[in-house]
Amino acid sequence: MMRAILLLAVSIAIGTLAGCAASPTAKFYTLSPAAASEGGSAGTVPGEAISVLVAPVTVPETVDRPQLVARVGVNEVRLAEFARWAEPLKSEIQRAVAGDLAQLLADARVSTTEQGKGSTGGYRVRIDVLRFESSLGETATVEALWSVRPPNGAAVLSGRTFAQERVAGKDYGAMVAAHSRNVATLSRDIATAIRQSGAP
Repeated sequence: MMRAILLLAVSIAIGTLAGCAASPTAKFYTLSPAAASEGGSAGTVPGEAISVLVAPVTVPETVDRPQLVARVGVNEVRLAEFARWAEPLKSEIQRAVAGDLAQLLADARVSTTEQGKGSTGGYRVRIDVLRFESSLGETATVEALWSVRPPNGAAVLSGRTFAQERVAGKDYGAMVAAHSRNVATLSRDIATAIRQSGAP
């Protein structure tokens, strides 16, 4: 009897260990600057080298979470427990836009943090993401309102960008790559506004 109980306990322990070994591990994803790699440099603002600050970005609460969120129906989304952003999505977008602008605006000094207390000497970019939707194997969509405040009190420029890319694969890596291209489209619209505003 004791032998049977011992064998059962060992079997359960082995089964538990095997289950733990087979548990999926989380993968972490990050948006990458993509504007220059797709379209080349868009040139620079004429005049002196400029500075650009990309302010903190806002995103919808639905996607403001560590997990990637995929739409699976008209009224249903799915949180991917094992596919997560490497940093908060709002920070991912802010960093990717800054990277894109640094490539699109030659010689510009682009940052995501204030260069000094009360600094107002450069362009300030604000982005409010209205939609950040993903469908595995289908499309990735980004819609955002943005504004560019030039230095020296010039008029604020604003716009709205809608970008949608096909997801070239059924995995989360392909979905994130499509969103990187969407963010690149957003960055190009902002870069165009900065160039058209001229330089101090």
